[in-house]
Amino acid sequence: MLAPSGNKLVTGSSPSSRLSELGIVLPAPPTPLGAYVESSDAGNLLFLSGTLPVVNRKLAISGRLGENLSVREGQEAARIASLNALAAAKQHLGNLDRLKKLVKWTVLMATTEQFTEHAAVADGASDLFVQIFGPEAGHVRLVYGVQSLPVGAPVIVDTIFEIEPTP
Repeated sequence: MLAPSGNKLVTGSSPSSRLSELGIVLPAPPTPLGAYVESSDAGNLLFLSGTLPVVNRKLAISGRLGENLSVREGQEAARIASLNALAAAKQHLGNLDRLKKLVKWTVLMATTEQFTEHAAVADGASDLFVQIFGPEAGHVRLVYGVQSLPVGAPVIVDTIFEIEPTP
């Protein structure tokens, strides 16, 4: 069986209506921790700065996977960070309905050297994007472990969306 290419777009309801159907309310958009902006678009792509698992402007989950955090806690951290990415996209675009699909998603995780369940952690948020854009839209992703991340975060996500051109 061939894997889907991920180039098909979901038709039907918009990203904002799917979030509403799922009962998901986006958090306040993240603010930069340094001298950079949270989002930048070029052509039909929206690039987001790495987002952390922050809730109410505070790190919701901290630590390292394989040390003091479980796969489940890592999945939740990745999901929170991804919701923050969606909030940053909404702030940049005005609403989420210009999002066509998630193109590429990178997840960096603070892990021990022995930790090997990176893909399972990333699935915590990949599943969210599938719920929003549908399984046909697909996305490519890269996941890997690092020694440490900013402010003690267990994950940081790097997100690239395809967007509709400005009307």
